[in-house]
Amino acid sequence: MEKIVEMQNIRKTFLHTVANNDIDFDIYKGEVVTLLGENGAGKTTLMKILYGMYSMDSGEIYVKGKKVDIESPKDAISLGIGMVHQHFTLVKSFTVTENVILGLPPSKGIEIDLESAKKDLISLSKKYGLEVNPDAKIWQLSVGEKQRVEIIKALYRNIDVLILDEPTAVLTPQEAENLFDTLRLLIKEGKSIVFISHKLREVMEISDRIVILRNGSLAGEKNKKDTTKKELARLMVGREVLEIVEKEEIPKKGEPLLVVQNLHALNDKGIEALRGISFEVRSEEILGIAGVSGNGQRELENVLCGVRENTDGRIVFKGKEITGKKPKEIINLGIGRVPEDRMEEGLILDLPVFENLVIESYDKKPLSSGILINYSSVKDFAERTVKEYDIKTPSIYTITRTLSGGNLQKVILARMLSRNPEFIIASQPIRGLDVGAAEYIHTKLLSARANGVGILLISEDLDEVLMLSDRILVMYEGEVMGILDREDITIEKLGLMMTGARIGGLHEPN
Repeated sequence: MEKIVEMQNIRKTFLHTVANNDIDFDIYKGEVVTLLGENGAGKTTLMKILYGMYSMDSGEIYVKGKKVDIESPKDAISLGIGMVHQHFTLVKSFTVTENVILGLPPSKGIEIDLESAKKDLISLSKKYGLEVNPDAKIWQLSVGEKQRVEIIKALYRNIDVLILDEPTAVLTPQEAENLFDTLRLLIKEGKSIVFISHKLREVMEISDRIVILRNGSLAGEKNKKDTTKKELARLMVGREVLEIVEKEEIPKKGEPLLVVQNLHALNDKGIEALRGISFEVRSEEILGIAGVSGNGQRELENVLCGVRENTDGRIVFKGKEITGKKPKEIINLGIGRVPEDRMEEGLILDLPVFENLVIESYDKKPLSSGILINYSSVKDFAERTVKEYDIKTPSIYTITRTLSGGNLQKVILARMLSRNPEFIIASQPIRGLDVGAAEYIHTKLLSARANGVGILLISEDLDEVLMLSDRILVMYEGEVMGILDREDITIEKLGLMMTGARIGGLHEPN
């Protein structure tokens, strides 16, 4: 195979952090090469160097055998290298056509020929199955359509290498499969794809070759036909990882713990985000909430945890109405929370680990007596909890922000589970975590379920929802599209519901 790109001994540091440690990486013509690794492994940094967004500290890059200096995205594009970022870089008020030609020189002297560009765009979109209205404004498009625009924008510039950073993170299953169909067409034409991901199922579906990074260094390289998900997980994390966390089947669920009736709420812009949400969760049950990001999941979590007011509806816990109660009151009732944003909402990063571990229970015995905190009890509790939950920290006095993402999540989980809650609201519990940390979090949640705890799992990761949930509720534009029992669940059904189709029973509480 013809080698298109060679990256040799690439090194990049940010202050004292080594993001890329003398990495060699090659791209061949007509292949999908995946960069696989946990959050912070250095995947995106390496590709931003290739795309000219970061400068490397040392190393060399060759494109089609010629040594090159790539100092900007413009340089990369001129060399036939394009990149679609995880967070799109489109101008919302511009049309699709205007976004595609943005930054290109006029085609007619000083005039921009929009009609000619539109014809070329339509031709490209039909050829690669990326159909989108060229006259639509970006703000009018779905997430999947925005991604198509980003890919068309790159193809319009005649690129040979297309870098896709976590491209399926915000797509429905059907949109992800359509994307893979497009990638296969590009490969047939001889183009090369770099696929950045941590989702092993998708990596095994689309890749020809897989390069694994761990802690900024090259951990291994495998052809897809010569490896397994289990081996890739081990290379990512550095140890054996359970491919599937065993889930105990509980044939009969307990009594309803949480009942939500006709819940309405506004988002931060004052627009209605929840429009008549109703469901119930029983003890010994995990109800999964699935949906593309931005369909009311965050507002639902906020309302249930008391950090956002509802405009209508009721929330009942163990037969008692808790609508409008404050976060501290909800915690004291026996409801635990794993917030969506662990950095902003879950932890006070400038406090030491021990203070974050007791922040919800410092005023309860044995950690306090009346108004006085028993610091000896706090120290014993924190050291015992760090050991029990395998939180990797130099000491309980270490400033929390210095911990890794997985250990930050363990602090939140340990703090919550140590209070023995009867109900858990877990929102995006493994977002950004490697497979090892995800395995640990899932095992703890399933253990809580087996001990009678009811769990509301809110996640954009369909693999996670499918693995853990007893029933799945799908949200779309702030409404419930349906609630499916485990035996009725398929990826196809979930994908349709995530785009607004109503399937299955609603099972709404009276």
